[in-house]
Amino acid sequence: LRWTVCHIRELMPTKQVSRGIAAPAPLEYALDDAIDAVSFTPLGGGKSMTWKQSLSANYTDGVLILHQGRVVYERYSGCLDEAGKHAAMSMTKSITGLLAEILVAEGQLDDSARVASIIPELKDSAFGSASVRQVMDMTTALDYSEDYADPEADIWRYSAAASPLPKPEGYSGPDGYFEYLQTVQPEGTHGDAFHYKTINTDALGWIISRVSGKAVTELLSERIWRRMGAEQDGYMTVDGKGTPFAGGGLSAGLRDLGRLGQLMLNGGTINGERLFPEEVVTTIAAGGDQSKFAGFPTIPNGSYTSQWWVFHNDHGAYAARGVHGQTIYVDPTAEMVLVRLASYPRAQNGFIDPTSLPAYQAVAEYLMGK
Repeated sequence: LRWTVCHIRELMPTKQVSRGIAAPAPLEYALDDAIDAVSFTPLGGGKSMTWKQSLSANYTDGVLILHQGRVVYERYSGCLDEAGKHAAMSMTKSITGLLAEILVAEGQLDDSARVASIIPELKDSAFGSASVRQVMDMTTALDYSEDYADPEADIWRYSAAASPLPKPEGYSGPDGYFEYLQTVQPEGTHGDAFHYKTINTDALGWIISRVSGKAVTELLSERIWRRMGAEQDGYMTVDGKGTPFAGGGLSAGLRDLGRLGQLMLNGGTINGERLFPEEVVTTIAAGGDQSKFAGFPTIPNGSYTSQWWVFHNDHGAYAARGVHGQTIYVDPTAEMVLVRLASYPRAQNGFIDPTSLPAYQAVAEYLMGK
């Protein structure tokens, strides 16, 4: 796993998220080695840990902290160095959600519209009767299991459809992300509750591609990557038909993910340029309906909206999150952006949160006290 997260492009076909040909926007540095000694108590109690100790405990491959727009901490380990790129996993979802929220704010996408009115191909699937907002917030009612431990779970049929490799002899299922999405059937009532299901994000990727006329990779390059002064191209895995994996396919450099987090903290501006309306970030940071969010004990007061996780803590923090420990954690009160790329052996973030979330809070409080 620790090798794989830095070498996705050697294993899977991908599409480029181009940074263009302009010079990258330099980052300002004010490194503070004292952060290593910041201590915290893990969730649920236990022995106090230092920030530095938490990095190895969490299989951290790279971590970047920005405070008031300046890099105060940067470390690499495992497979990653400053020239490398790392799988973002489901942080990709938050970027897809950001693109959708931009289109909503600019009036190009109606989040109250029924999905079938935008993607007629989905009219007979569970998605057809859902609203775009329900897809964005994952409050759709879908008969779909994403239990990776169950070999009969729907995620494996989805993976078979999405595989870019030649289909095995006798295979008669759907071919590609979009064909699979057309087969998903309803279960329950749209809007009742939050259900974390990756297929929502791929449906959202289809929606924003149809509305914008561009693949997710192209739209991300045009609206974000080229304009924020990225120093490296990103790339996204694709299915056998070349459709980018909007739900988890991005790989990118640590610093560029830091730039993305700073763009969010700044309310849509970076390097003196506004990339999207401030209301995009306001909507995301406000969070979703907390009454519909349950089943995540390490985020007891949380919510989910526009594919972002919102903590509703005293600092107003929100985050992009991905399995095996990926995060872009934005703390507006502390004016802090923290990016952590990791290869924690277990997929669920619930196992890594106890030594991560209180560590982020402790670093934020340390920075605020300087």
